[in-house]
Amino acid sequence: MGSVIITGASSGIGMACAERFARDHCNLILNARREDRLERLAERLKLYGVAIYYKKVDMRDSDGVTAFIRSLPQDLMPIDILINNAGLSRGLGPLDAGVLEDWNEMIDTNIKGVLYITRAVIPLMKAQGYGHIITIGSIAGHEPYPGGNVYCATKAAIKSLNKSLRMDLVGTNIRVTSVDPGMVETEFSEVRFRDAQRAQKVYQGLKPLTAGDVADAVHFCATRPRHVNIENLVITPTQQVNAMINDRDYAGKKP
Repeated sequence: MGSVIITGASSGIGMACAERFARDHCNLILNARREDRLERLAERLKLYGVAIYYKKVDMRDSDGVTAFIRSLPQDLMPIDILINNAGLSRGLGPLDAGVLEDWNEMIDTNIKGVLYITRAVIPLMKAQGYGHIITIGSIAGHEPYPGGNVYCATKAAIKSLNKSLRMDLVGTNIRVTSVDPGMVETEFSEVRFRDAQRAQKVYQGLKPLTAGDVADAVHFCATRPRHVNIENLVITPTQQVNAMINDRDYAGKKP
């Protein structure tokens, strides 16, 4: 494979994807808001003998995203894969208690950020005659849960966007995939609650997915033959049935 673009690569699923594709000798193009973490990651992954280009980018900034794609070195072309990973959740309360700043951050990152970079990359993939756009969604996009209102709405939008994009790109040989995880132990809950102790309680009583589990699923989708397109892959812990039911919360309620 050639180069892989990964957004939000400084931690969690994005970092795990970078590591997984580096092991497969893919060149990497990475962005995130924390440049120091990108620098440390790049130094570590260079041990695999791959070329790495990274840049600090806020996915909410359309001009910054466009400049990022325009800045890509020619020797990293072609772009085989775009992994839209950057995303976040803020808060877990009823809609009427929502914080507008949090809403805007989720909508601007989870939806607009995906739109900005996907629009910028598609012409490159069309020109080369192939490509693969993989977006990290969530089971929250398939079914909402109490307190998840705006976050769930952003992931439902991504689910719809991927289906629309698949239609838009028919005939271009560009594949479109959504990988939708359930509970994954990353910084996700810490970002959501801004509270490390509360975040740890989210995973107590069951074994969640790791970022590496999701990265393996992404890699599987990306390495199918080019005539094979996996449109949607839902991956959850064995102990989690869906967004509302898992072993911990369902204990004692089974018939």
